[in-house]
Amino acid sequence: MDRRKTLADDCFALPPGVDWTPVDVALARLREGMAPVAGIEPAPAAAALGRLLAAPVFAARANPPGANAAVDGYGLAHASLGADGAGDLQLLAGRAAAGAPFGRAVPAGAALRILTGALVPEGVDSIVMQEDVTLTGGRLRFKPGLKPGANLRRAGEDVATGAEVLPAGRRLRAPDLALIAAVGVAEVLVFERLRVGVLSSGDELCAPGTASAPHQTHDANRPMLLAMMQAFGHESVDLGHVGDDPAALKSALDAGAARCDAIVTSGGASAGDEDHLSAVIGAHGRLQTWRVAMKPGRPLALGLWPAAQGRNLPVFGLPGNPVAACICTLVMARPALSVLAGGGWQQPAGLMLPAAFSKSKKAGRREYLRARLNADGAVETYHSEGSGRIAGLAWADGLVELPDAAGTVAPGDRVRYFSFAEFGL
Repeated sequence: MDRRKTLADDCFALPPGVDWTPVDVALARLREGMAPVAGIEPAPAAAALGRLLAAPVFAARANPPGANAAVDGYGLAHASLGADGAGDLQLLAGRAAAGAPFGRAVPAGAALRILTGALVPEGVDSIVMQEDVTLTGGRLRFKPGLKPGANLRRAGEDVATGAEVLPAGRRLRAPDLALIAAVGVAEVLVFERLRVGVLSSGDELCAPGTASAPHQTHDANRPMLLAMMQAFGHESVDLGHVGDDPAALKSALDAGAARCDAIVTSGGASAGDEDHLSAVIGAHGRLQTWRVAMKPGRPLALGLWPAAQGRNLPVFGLPGNPVAACICTLVMARPALSVLAGGGWQQPAGLMLPAAFSKSKKAGRREYLRARLNADGAVETYHSEGSGRIAGLAWADGLVELPDAAGTVAPGDRVRYFSFAEFGL
């Protein structure tokens, strides 16, 4: 499949001399090195929910296309009213309704029954609400106070013909589909879904429900990461699990490169005896191993794996502990994958909210605490910071971010809180 762009060989490289990489430096370097790699295809607008626009959407038709009534009432020319603004007009036979125009002009001194959404006929520039009138002997009367143009929607007042209604890179939501339909667009150009492969590594891992020995660990990362990729709007590709075998790992990466646009792995990202991911990528592709100054997380292997047609397939090597894998994905991998998919760099803004916890931290790394809002709207944190405590991820509905500097948090202090919903989860 043709791709618009491939990544440079040094897209993950850090400046010389960098040891522990601050989070902001790592994010800035990732942002600089990423570029869209997804192809472009047309899609029916009605079926494009969750897709990323590859080109802006322009209105093929104004909304509304013609002036129409905003209420049920009576249409008239404001100049027909008396000097005091009161109305005493002849009521015409017939009416204007949505989808059933009146079809002729309304003469001066007359009024016409008109219903919400009906096209305003010639001669009408104002509408009086039905609750404000009295009808007697074919005459329509109401008190002073009606303003010129009252209760009338102007043609194109929402969107003019030819106006840009949605920008490229936007992930389409249900309200966006309503707008696209309203302006007469039936087909949009979207990026093909980024195909993200998910691979687990480690001799200790086994499928959920199959562990029979104390040294075996159920593979929690792969189902979590597959679900996260899907939640981000990508196509999840299950690349399975490999043991601590360099040859098997290379084969799995080769197979993934033939099917995917990017690969996310867990385990083997550090420099231990059995951390083969870094060694395999270094031997057969290009590797940058970052020690990111964050907790949990820290070891992050970023690599490029050779793929078909001379492409460089990005590989994000995450830590093996599930909490660290999850948080590294949210903080580091998600915005980078968004750029690859054509959606631009995405980082949550967060909210500054009162803390319902106490904490003292050392300088030198950014910390992310599993957190949720309590009934008072304050942020409480999980009782343990252990990166193997998966129950804390299910307990939380977001993260608290503590800055790199040393500091203390007391109840009531403002902390930055990111809802999981801001990450798309």
